[in-house]
Amino acid sequence: MRVLELKNLYSEDIGLYYRRNYSALAVLELPIKTTEVPIDFIIEIGPLGNKEIYIDLKKSVDYPLIPLKKNIKEYILNKDKEGLLV
Repeated sequence: MRVLELKNLYSEDIGLYYRRNYSALAVLELPIKTTEVPIDFIIEIGPLGNKEIYIDLKKSVDYPLIPLKKNIKEYILNKDKEGLLV
């Protein structure tokens, strides 16, 4: 399983500097097919600078949930480090 991209990325401004809300379409390459899944996710920065990511899948996927969310979180963290999430 691999995350190919995040399409239609939308950032919601909520007024808190330590929390960012997003919605997007995650393009996932599964063993059998490639699919698009709508997701909402939050990047929250803790008091020590650590980033926590919370993901809400809006559609069920025929793939185990724990590795799916883990791969999406890693992809989001990498894009955030590159400065591509505004």
